[in-house]
Amino acid sequence: MQRFLSRLSILCLLCALPACAQFGIFKQSKPATTPTPENPMAGHASKQPDKELFDKALIAMKKGKFDVARLDLQTLLNTYPESEYQMRAKLLVGDSWFKEGGTAALTQAEAEYKDFITFFPNTPEAAEAQMKVADIYYMQMEKPDRDPKNAQQAEQEYRNMIQQFPDSTFVPRAKQRLREVQEVQAERQYQVGSFYSTHENWAATIARLQTVTDSYPLYSHSDLALIGLGDAYAAEARYVQGLQQLNPKAKQELMKAYDDQAADAYSRVVTHYSMAAHVEDARERLIALNRPVPEPTKEELAESEAEEQSRTGITFKDRALLLIKRGPVTVNAARIGEPTLTDRPQVTAPDVRKRDTALFTAALNNQQLPAVSPAGAAPAANAAAAPAEASGSTLQLENVQGAPSGAPAANTGGPAIGAEIISTGQNSAGQAPANSTPPTSGVPVGPAVTPEGAAAAAAAAGVPGAQNPGGLATVGPTDNKPLPPVEKPADAPPQTNDVHNAAQVQTGTDAGAATNAKKKKTPAPKFDSSDESSSKHKKKKGLDKLNPF
Repeated sequence: MQRFLSRLSILCLLCALPACAQFGIFKQSKPATTPTPENPMAGHASKQPDKELFDKALIAMKKGKFDVARLDLQTLLNTYPESEYQMRAKLLVGDSWFKEGGTAALTQAEAEYKDFITFFPNTPEAAEAQMKVADIYYMQMEKPDRDPKNAQQAEQEYRNMIQQFPDSTFVPRAKQRLREVQEVQAERQYQVGSFYSTHENWAATIARLQTVTDSYPLYSHSDLALIGLGDAYAAEARYVQGLQQLNPKAKQELMKAYDDQAADAYSRVVTHYSMAAHVEDARERLIALNRPVPEPTKEELAESEAEEQSRTGITFKDRALLLIKRGPVTVNAARIGEPTLTDRPQVTAPDVRKRDTALFTAALNNQQLPAVSPAGAAPAANAAAAPAEASGSTLQLENVQGAPSGAPAANTGGPAIGAEIISTGQNSAGQAPANSTPPTSGVPVGPAVTPEGAAAAAAAAGVPGAQNPGGLATVGPTDNKPLPPVEKPADAPPQTNDVHNAAQVQTGTDAGAATNAKKKKTPAPKFDSSDESSSKHKKKKGLDKLNPF
C-alpha cells in the first residue's frame, strides 16, 4: 500500500511540472531594472567594485547600519575618484547622518550638504541638498514662546532654496514650509505685542504689531494684529486727551494724528482681510471714530476668501499634540500666496518714541505735524531727542519756568510747557538702569539747580561769604568771633579687677568668713501647689507615670 501511494505522488508531481514551467514559477528572480534617485544604475549587471560598494552602502542604510554605510561610501570616494558614483556617494553620506537623527548627527549632515553644494553647485542634487539643510532647522523648531533661533535659520535657508534654485521641483514644497515657518515667527511677535498691550506699554506694542503686519501678511491672525495696532494708537489719543497742560489746538492736532493711524489699521482689516473672523470688530471701531468704512473690491474679496479656505483649522487632536509635541503646530498656516522673501526693517520701540517726540514738538511749536510713516521712523532732526531704552518709557509733560530754546510760549495763561520723555526706570529686561531717575507721574518739576545758580541766589540774598574763589559756596558762622579751643577729653577711670581686689581685701578672719559663706547653699523656695503644678514636685505612682499630663 505504501508503495502504491509513493508512486501516485510521484506521478502527480510529474504532471504538475509542465504547468509550473508554463507560469514561470521556477524562473530565477532578476534584480529590479527601474533606476531610483539613490541608485540610477539599478538593473545593470555590473561587477565593478565601485558599484558593489555603492550597493552595499544602500543595503546597510536600509538596515539602519549607518556607520557601516558611511565606511563603504568613504572607501568609494577615496579609492575611485573618477567613479560615476562620486556625486551620489557624496550626497548619500549626508543622507546617512540625516536619517540617523540627533543634534550632533544633524549638524554633521548640514556640513556634508554644504560641502556637496560647494562641489556640485549646478546639479539638480544641489537643490535637494539645500532643501534638506532647511529641513534640518525646520525639524528643530521650537514653539513660538521659546528660542526662535532655529525658526529664523529655517526661514533663511528656505529663502536661499527658492532664490538660488528657482527652477527646481522642490520650490513648491519650500514655499509651503516657508509659510509655516513665518506663521511661527509672526505668532511669536504677536504674543509679545499682546503682552506689552496688557501692561499699557504702547510704544513696544506698536513696534511688535507693526512688524507682524509688515513682514508677515499671510499670518492667520493678521486681522487681530491690525486691530491691536489700531487700539494702541487709539489709547495714545486718549492719553493726549487727558493732558491738561496742552493747549486745545495742540491737543486736537495730536489726537487727530493718532486717530488717523488707528483708522488706517482698522481700514486695512476691512479691505485686505474682508473674510477674516474679526472684520466686524474693525468696522465697529471705524464707526466709533466717525470714520467712513471702506468697501473691499472683488479682487480683494476673492483673495481673502481663497486664503481663508486654504487654511486647515486646528482640531482637538492638534491641541492635544501641543501638550506633548516639541515643535509648534503649523496646520493653521496658509496654503496659497507668496511668502515674504526679503527681510523688511523691523520697527523698534525707540523709533516709535522718536516719532512721538517729533509729533509733540511740532504741536507745541505750532508747526505742521510730520508725516507718520508705517515703519515709525522719526525725522533725523529729532533723532537725538529720544532716549535709548528699548521699552518702559511714557511720554509725559512737565512744567518748566521757560519755554525750550526756539519754542514760543503756549497761550494757556500759565507757565510755558515743554515736552520731555521721562523714563519709568526700567530697561527692556525689566530692571532699573544705573543712571535712571524715578518718574514724576505728572508732578510739576522746576528747572535744574546748578552750583552757579545757587551761588548767585545766595549772593543776591545778602549772605556773606556765599561765593569763594573756587566757585563753591562756603558754610560757616556769620560773625568774625574766633572759634573756642578744642576741649581735651576727660581721663578714663582706672580699670579695677574685682577678683584681684577681693583677694587682697579679704584677709585673715574676713577671708575665712567669705569662704564659709560660699559653702552655704541658698535654700530653694517652697513649692506652692495652688499656683502651679509640676511633676518634679509631685511624684507619680503606678500607671500615672505613663500619663504626661
